[in-house]
Amino acid sequence: MDSEDSNQFKIILGSSSIARKMILSEMGYEFTTMSADIDEKAIRKEKPEDLVMALAEAKADAIASKLQNIENQENDGKPTVLVAADTVVVYEGMIREKPSNKEEARQFIQGYSGGHAATVSSVVVRNLKTGFRRGEWDKVEIQFHDIPEHIIDNLIEEGNVLNVAGALIIEHPLVLPYVKAVVGTTDSVMGLPKALTERLIKEVL
Repeated sequence: MDSEDSNQFKIILGSSSIARKMILSEMGYEFTTMSADIDEKAIRKEKPEDLVMALAEAKADAIASKLQNIENQENDGKPTVLVAADTVVVYEGMIREKPSNKEEARQFIQGYSGGHAATVSSVVVRNLKTGFRRGEWDKVEIQFHDIPEHIIDNLIEEGNVLNVAGALIIEHPLVLPYVKAVVGTTDSVMGLPKALTERLIKEVL
């Protein structure tokens, strides 16, 4: 997407995730961010694919309603595209969201050691001018070598793993050497699959 195209519309990223901001910037977009402030625990689904879609849609709805008044006042004619996303980790059939404490984070990471996990990420893109929206999910499988206990200690101590689904940051310098294989894209694991996001933005415009 060249910058001339991206001047034709505005983008709002409905997320406070540092990784998602980084990925959207890498894609060449200029954007503003807003967080949805929804109670994620109030939304429950059996299947991870259904859960991430429901959460991304709830975030999009919450932000769209916040923006309704602003959008009506702007008459420059440019559509605003809202991008919302959600990611969970699936381990042995169980859905993992953000760990509730250090102990849970430790259990999560110990489980990945010498094993495997998957991430399911959703993207919901809404054209706020037309109301048209599209959403899909993407799944990535990750295999791990054994992760030494002192590495896990360091990760817990540093604390970033406490803020992400499944306490999983595969691009983290401490974790990267222990990632054996990734079937899918790293950007999807980080929470925003680039190719999917790009396609959905084009579709809603």
